[in-house]
Amino acid sequence: MFRLYIIGVFILIIAIICNGLVSKLGIASWYDFLNSFTKNEPNNYNFFDYIWLFIIYPLCLGLGYYIGDLVFNYFVK
Repeated sequence: MFRLYIIGVFILIIAIICNGLVSKLGIASWYDFLNSFTKNEPNNYNFFDYIWLFIIYPLCLGLGYYIGDLVFNYFVK
């Protein structure tokens, strides 16, 4: 159970860092995407926004899982 907690913390840290960088770079976040989707606003996102949301961001979160697992295994062994 503690392993899952550590992994979750690292995923959260990576998500916060990614969302901070995205807001500084002007790339669409999931909040922006879902907010415009629910309000039926016109789609004004570019190709890179979709690449970020559906490919790069999930890979970054997966990296958070991997780092959390490495950290847990380092301190347990």
